[in-house]
Amino acid sequence: MSDLPNKARPSRRQFLVNTAAVGAAASMAGVLAACGGGSGGAPGGGGQGGSGGAKKPAGRAGQAGETLFVAGFQWGPPTNFNPFNSSPAWPCGQPGAQYVFESLVRFNLLDGKLSPGLAAEFDESQGSTFVVKLQPDAHFSDGKPVTAADVVNTFDIAKRHPEVSYAACWDYFDKIEATDDKTVTFTLGQTPFNPKLARSYLAGTAILPKHVWDEKEKSGKPITQDENKDPIGSGPFKIDKYDQTQVGLIRDDNYWGKTFYGGLPGPKFINHPIFKGNQEGDLALQQGKIDVSQQFTPQIWQMWEDRKLPVSTWYKKEPYHVPGSIPMLVINIKKKPFSDVRVRRALAFAINYPDIADKAMSRYSTPANSSVILPTGSEEKFFNQENVDKNGWKYDPEQTAKILETELGAKKGNDGIYVLGDGTRMGPFTVQTPTGWTDWNTALQIVANNAKAAGIEIKTQFPQAPVVTQAVQNGNFELALWYIAGTGAAAPWQRFRDVLDNRGVPAPGKAAFWNYGRFSDPAVAALLDKAAGATDAELPDLYTQLDTIYMQNIPMIPLMYRPLEFFEFNESNWKGFPSEANPDAPPQFSGAGNEWLFKLERVSA
Repeated sequence: MSDLPNKARPSRRQFLVNTAAVGAAASMAGVLAACGGGSGGAPGGGGQGGSGGAKKPAGRAGQAGETLFVAGFQWGPPTNFNPFNSSPAWPCGQPGAQYVFESLVRFNLLDGKLSPGLAAEFDESQGSTFVVKLQPDAHFSDGKPVTAADVVNTFDIAKRHPEVSYAACWDYFDKIEATDDKTVTFTLGQTPFNPKLARSYLAGTAILPKHVWDEKEKSGKPITQDENKDPIGSGPFKIDKYDQTQVGLIRDDNYWGKTFYGGLPGPKFINHPIFKGNQEGDLALQQGKIDVSQQFTPQIWQMWEDRKLPVSTWYKKEPYHVPGSIPMLVINIKKKPFSDVRVRRALAFAINYPDIADKAMSRYSTPANSSVILPTGSEEKFFNQENVDKNGWKYDPEQTAKILETELGAKKGNDGIYVLGDGTRMGPFTVQTPTGWTDWNTALQIVANNAKAAGIEIKTQFPQAPVVTQAVQNGNFELALWYIAGTGAAAPWQRFRDVLDNRGVPAPGKAAFWNYGRFSDPAVAALLDKAAGATDAELPDLYTQLDTIYMQNIPMIPLMYRPLEFFEFNESNWKGFPSEANPDAPPQFSGAGNEWLFKLERVSA
């Protein structure tokens, strides 16, 4: 990320010195299903048509030309803009795009570091405290200044209302105090001591105006149920209009960050049309009616290689997107025969990971490794290829046969399916993931076909997402493709917690929010606790120890790598989107991705 031309802004170097050794960051694996109601489309158009050709981008005329059209976040009519609600309309979820609400610091998936947001300075040099100094000019869209009292109250709301999404922050903070009007001191708890997760909460929590939410609390209405139709935030945009077909934003020309960023965002308006499904959005991107999208678009490279359209992603070549998450084949190890690690290992060798990367992910993923750590980006420094080669697995169906026959005494029946020495037939087992998640559905079909070829019978099921969610959380499944923590301010720590830690995980029948297969190992808790407060120098060894436990026990199997958010753009109307060739902001809509808004330039109409 480049420094922005502004004397009032603390330099990036200064900010990072204060930040000390900020590791990779927290969660954010929001997997977005591609369905929903509503209709309509983006007005305007222009640029190049869907049939391709060599015409130069011409830009859209009128207000459509001043508008950035976005897709891939809102799949149904908006019902509320309440960041405490479980399903607020775009862009008001948290964490989310910082167009209306903003966080103190912003995670950058390219380098794993935190950059300034509402916090001008972030000092964690004392180890057990974070001292945050707010931007001196920051104010909300109603003109009221952003103060330390607003920050304290935002976190205190989670103490008064434990139903809000970030209430667990109080497991990691002892105190959050306003030291003066523009300074907040966060005192970390010592048991557990986890500065990584604490940083995540600073990066992922939207700071809200106390004077607005005090009044809402006094109304007596549950805080999660207020529709918040006219949201007051500190971000560069305000809600302008919304209906069954769209959510529209208008730029706040009094935005406090005008000085900080050296100007206002390029677009005067942002509009998110509500499409019926991926296909409609993909066509709009192709036609230049959508400028930037977070949708899974199969074989997107054909738009520029074959049709010569001004469309791109971060990389022009494979894997096209920056990896940010690892969807996992979750194994219910409480059920036989998956309670036997030898069975889990046999299955792991049976899966054709390169085929999943090619066919299910449109080559947006390299073949998945047998590791909980992403091998690229901000986590690459922790990835241990030697350990993977020694303790892991790869596609090798001969190894599957060897394990089943020599270690488990299995014999293949006339139907091609193995029967273990104790008489257990290897299937049929059921694997599930939500219907309509087409890339995930294809991945599981490949898994089922691979397993059957190796002598293990697996049948796919694709119920509605809420059905799968309940089954996975309650332990009522055999196999499931599901998501765990993506890269963020607490990665890969949080991903190891999600895969290995049984603390806080109830018995099957009650909802778990991590470790869905109910794995346990006596060494995990101490290693996780040590890693939570470790230095960068100590972390590689600790993560290697955790990764070894993972590979030797296989409670889940990585199937693919995905971006945190798909980042696809069409430069028919706007230019200046970040890419590998223009890396001055990360390919994110959330976190530090906010910065590319300020660098967009309109193509002349």
